[in-house]
Amino acid sequence: MALPFSLDHSLFMIDIINKSIYDDHHDNVNGAWRWKDMKVTREQMAQNRDRILTEAGRLFREKGFDAVSVAEVMKAAGLTHGGFYGHFRSKDDLIAHAISQAVGSQSATDDIDAWIDAYLSGPHRDHPELGCPMAALAGFMRQQAPEARASMAKMLAGQIDALAQTVSGTDATARRRAAIGRLSAMVGALILSRAIDDPALSDELLAETRAWIDDADPPAPKLLARRRRAA
Repeated sequence: MALPFSLDHSLFMIDIINKSIYDDHHDNVNGAWRWKDMKVTREQMAQNRDRILTEAGRLFREKGFDAVSVAEVMKAAGLTHGGFYGHFRSKDDLIAHAISQAVGSQSATDDIDAWIDAYLSGPHRDHPELGCPMAALAGFMRQQAPEARASMAKMLAGQIDALAQTVSGTDATARRRAAIGRLSAMVGALILSRAIDDPALSDELLAETRAWIDDADPPAPKLLARRRRAA
């Protein structure tokens, strides 16, 4: 679908306005039009940036960082390669922001049981491009720039904090330890299930990790009764 403004046009309009390349007559007569156009242009640039980050995140999770070029990201976003530097300083900068964008999107929900079920599922295993950035990208992070590693650390810390709130018990240290153990098991199981060409073992890794989490933190009586009825 064609966009109302291309990125190159957006940058050109902002450059003209910032440099005040217009005469007093146009300033008086068309001032309201220019302000409206500038506002729309900024909104379009923000939308373009979001599209770049969305496509970058998808491609990175699917192929890894090195296998994805800036040109490929821009093409997937429907934008020209030349417009990239209007949004990001470098590919490293793009990687860091793409990870940051996923910080909130992959958080555990109030229904932690359903969230874990979805995480340790066949569809999540089979579609890394749509799933958890940690499981898809952790193996590539050691070679990345400090800002990208910092973004991943922020995401990891947020996931641990969210999971710790769902663990039973009153001891904060014990809940955090349990959250780290559960998250490590979940991410590890997903990575291993994707790494092997044995469907039965892959399914077993996911199912048994889910069972181990249940054994480590028995569900509340109401939830246990609901599970038994569902079975």
